[in-house]
Amino acid sequence: MKRNITFRAGALTLALAMAAVLAGCSQEDSSASTGETATGDTAADQTSTSESATDETADPYAYLADFSYSDAFDENGYLTGVTALDYVTLPDDYNAMTLPAGTDEVTDEDVDNYIDQNILSGYATQEQVTDRAAEMGDSVNIDFVGSVDGEEFDGGSAQGYDITLGSGSFIDDFEDQIAGHTPGETFDVNVTFPDDYNNADLAGKDAVFVTTLNYINETVLPELTDEWVQENINQYFGLKTVEDLREHVRSQMVFSSMSNAVYQQLMDNSTFQEAPAEVTKFFEDCYLYSAYTYAQNYGMTLNDMLSAMGYGDASELLETGASTVESMARQTLLMQAVAEKEGVVCDDAALAENINDYFSTATPESYVEGYGENYVKTNVLQDMLMHQLVDNATVAAE
Repeated sequence: MKRNITFRAGALTLALAMAAVLAGCSQEDSSASTGETATGDTAADQTSTSESATDETADPYAYLADFSYSDAFDENGYLTGVTALDYVTLPDDYNAMTLPAGTDEVTDEDVDNYIDQNILSGYATQEQVTDRAAEMGDSVNIDFVGSVDGEEFDGGSAQGYDITLGSGSFIDDFEDQIAGHTPGETFDVNVTFPDDYNNADLAGKDAVFVTTLNYINETVLPELTDEWVQENINQYFGLKTVEDLREHVRSQMVFSSMSNAVYQQLMDNSTFQEAPAEVTKFFEDCYLYSAYTYAQNYGMTLNDMLSAMGYGDASELLETGASTVESMARQTLLMQAVAEKEGVVCDDAALAENINDYFSTATPESYVEGYGENYVKTNVLQDMLMHQLVDNATVAAE
């Protein structure tokens, strides 16, 4: 699979998946998912849900079945019927900002680390190492049998267990005692259960775990060669050599750094009025949409699913996401205010000119189909504007 290594300023784009909602988590463990769920299988499965889950009398959020990310935007990528400059006052230097010194600097080490962590890591393999001692930070595979006063206890044994030394996954200094041993060794790990341990029969007791270190898991990155670049990097970029890749990554890292600085400075120095109610409502629906489609996939109403996860209802979920909703609304109004000042739109001609580069593909039709043309236009519009703002910005001298 060819990898897309285009960079986007995290604070800038709507990211095509702006609903940061639930993925099978409770209120106490509120891990977030991306809105990709909203346009994947769960959305397609809505038609198979029970009638009670789509009946508006049973589900006040049933209207989300017809939600589209393009609902709020017009044919130019603007919020429909909204003049952003009525709600945002831009700083005088919005199109000629001075950025902090060093904003445009990227070292060779930065580039290599990015390639290792964000590109090569996607092709990494796991190697079982057996010829050296384990160190803290290593991922190791172990067998262990635990006993208290010579008696094995329930839940104290496992085979083929993977653990990262230093993660704190086990009690006391269990993991520390594995470090220094070599695969193939069997040894005792001596620990004391905490006095407040959740199993009263073990609380405060000394325990011995007879432990065998099977192997060390070591991540091996592929060798970065010209041939590897040609075979694995998105062909849209036309990169042929390792040096091509490094230069591409460097330029994109510089743009990412500068665009984030531009956006933050623009946000910090603009003033905002309260967003129009219809704009806030749209971004609330964005926030809820993935959770709604997830619930539909299981034949549940949104509120019933959230209740099972520890939320009172969707309104409580919205309370927890209020700052996210506000940020999305402000971001969109801010960038549209710049567009209005500059007289820039993303009409059909601008979309055709920029869409391939935005998505780094010659076939972007699936994005338009999934999110709607007008929503794609607002993302492309923001990208067009950010390139202009970055081009017009200067970086302060050291």
